[in-house]
Parts: sequence; structure tokens; C-alpha cells
Amino acid sequence: MWHSIPLTLFWFTYFGSLGIFYPYFTLYLRENAGLTGTQVGFVLAISPLIGMIAQPLWGQVADRTGARTRVLAILTFGTAFGYLGLGYAQSFWSIMLATSALAVVGTAVFPLMTSVSLAILRDAGRHAFGRVRAWGTVGYFILVLMLPWLLATLPHANQAAGANVSQPALGLMFPLTATLVFISALIACSLPKKGAVGWRAARGDWRELLHNRAFVRFLGFSLLAHFLMHGPMWLLPIFIRARGGDLSSIRNMWILMLIVEIPLVLSTGSGLKRLGARGMLTVGVTVGGLRWILSALISDSNLLFAVQALHGVMVVGLNLGSPLYLDAVAPEKLRSTAQGVLSMVASGLAGILSNLSAGWLVDRSGIDALYLICGIGSLTLGALSFWILAPAQRRIDALPNAVMPSDTLA
Repeated sequence: MWHSIPLTLFWFTYFGSLGIFYPYFTLYLRENAGLTGTQVGFVLAISPLIGMIAQPLWGQVADRTGARTRVLAILTFGTAFGYLGLGYAQSFWSIMLATSALAVVGTAVFPLMTSVSLAILRDAGRHAFGRVRAWGTVGYFILVLMLPWLLATLPHANQAAGANVSQPALGLMFPLTATLVFISALIACSLPKKGAVGWRAARGDWRELLHNRAFVRFLGFSLLAHFLMHGPMWLLPIFIRARGGDLSSIRNMWILMLIVEIPLVLSTGSGLKRLGARGMLTVGVTVGGLRWILSALISDSNLLFAVQALHGVMVVGLNLGSPLYLDAVAPEKLRSTAQGVLSMVASGLAGILSNLSAGWLVDRSGIDALYLICGIGSLTLGALSFWILAPAQRRIDALPNAVMPSDTLA
């Protein structure tokens, strides 16, 4: 379908920007900005703290107005300027302030782009979302490859500014990220505005989610799963450096992780058919636990590198299984609100608790302890997942209370 083309381009460019930012931000904070492990934990925690308010709020705005694609474009433009501002911050408190400003809009982009995508691809078959989402991983993969190469080509880029700084020019990632996000915002302006993506919820409809037992139980599961995932994932660059790696090591590890992830994302439809969304979540959490335990116990660099191939299974199971499960158990007219609440719990509350405790634990017990504890916890949660999660069955709205978009809003 023609409308899947701009949607695919949006995922490609936006996730490409994350490929510049996500793998290297904690390394930048630790080495270039000179923050302690605890300060890094606070910086990482402030974004999900703001997101706990911003994500469901923007989700309600999108559902009540029906202007989901326009809200998405506005948030993406704001995110681009947020990355630019973060690049100018130098001290701990200025970084905290800039991260907070970025979080007001940036934390709501992913849940909204997910709800917009699921609405646009509503009748395109079970493989459609995976195929579009896979291009996001491809964009991420390409930019993970390009950033270290680009920095290495800069004059004096490899002249260390300090004994513990592996890449003095790493701050260039902020304007590069902002540029790609700005391009994503321009693409978002061309996304469809009518049809399922334009359905509006009536005032007070959000209360339906509070009485949805499958939804509430899923939120509890997501809180635990993401608490056990966030800290190890965000601190992975620091973990690699602790094992003697450098920027190239981080890049190469991400290359392996993404090479495995891309075909798995493409096969999401097959996984959904065979395992169901609940089965995908179980596999993702369990394999993630195995990955963290092996990472903590293995000292050989080659074996440690190979273990990171489990990343693809973990991400596809948890990060794709979650929105697909949620889309099945939540009303369609509340899909943006539901995705926003999920992000509030998974990226917000879980992210705060995970990042703060991870930074504290690294300072006191070392980074290996973090991975071992999170691995044991994830394996336990995976074993209990079928008891916690209800079977996922798609809810079809009869839409007697849903408002179809008017010409002024669509």
C-alpha cells in the first residue's frame, strides 16, 4: 500500500537517529562529560520520570482529537530541537535540565509512532507491522556503523582529551541525531490522517483501561520486565569499556546484535502466528535473562561477543511482543493512550527504578553484579509469564462511543 512507504521512511530515519544516540550516550556522559556512575543513573532516570507524565498525556491528546499523525509530527519536530539543546549542555545540572526538556516531547514519540503504525496497517495483515518496523532496525544498524567511522575521519578526532576519554569528538552525535529526527518530522507530515488512525475517543473513555484486567496485569509484567532490562542495556557501553573495549568494540557488538535482530523483526508475523503475543513476550524475557547471566560470567572477549547475538531475540520478543499484545487487549479507540500508559510504566517507572539502582549498584558492587542479578530476575519472570499474562485476543470496537474524524480534524 502506498501509505506504507512514508511510514517505512519515518521508521528508518527516526530509528537511524537512535542508532547515533542510544549506543553511545552513556559513554559520552561517563567519559566526555565526566559524570560519576550515580550521576549517569540520575541523567538516565530523569527522562522516564518526565515521560511518566508526558506519554499518557500526549496519548490522550492524540486519541481525543483523532489527529494522531499531526501530534506525532509536532512531537518529532520538538524532539529534534531537544537533541540540539542537549548538545550544548556541559555540567551535570545543565545536562539534567536539557534531558528533561527533551523528554517532554521525545519520550512520547515511540508509543505514538507505534499506535499510528498499527492503525495505518490495521488491515494489511500480520506481517505488515514487522516489515515496516524492520526498516527501523536497518536504519539503526546503518547509523551505528557510520558514527565511529565518521568521527574517525575528523581531524584530531583520535587525540585523547584525557586518559579515560576514548573519543573526544563524540559530542557530534547531538547535531547528527537532531538532523535525522527533523527529517523524520517532515515525513510524519505526509502520513495518512483518515481512517482508523483518525478515530477519536469520547471524554472519559480512558477509564475503560482501568477495568481491563488483561491490560492491568500486562502493565505489572512490563514493569518487572523492563526494570530488569533498562539498566543493563543503557550501561552496556560502560560494561564493554570495563572489559577493555573501545568505541569500535561497542560498534561491532551492535553490528552483531542488529544482524540477528533484522530477520527476526521481519518474521514477526510468523512468530505471532506460532507463539502468539504472549509467547513472544515469554521468549523475549527468558532469553534476555540468559543473555545477562552469560555476560556476567564470561570473561573471554570472543564468547562475550557471541552472547550478544541473543539481543535480537530479547528485543523482538519484548519490544515487539508488547505493542502487539497491547493492541490485542486494548480498545482501538484508545490505542494511543494505551501505548502511552505502557511506555509510562515500561520506560518511565521501570526506567527510573532500573537506571537509578543500576548506577548505584555499579558504583558499589561492580557492573558484573548488575548483569547477574538482572539475569536471574528475568529468567524467573519468564517462567511465570503464562501465569501472569492473560491470553491475548483482539478486541474489535463496535465504535458506538467512538467518534469518527471530522473534516476539520482529519
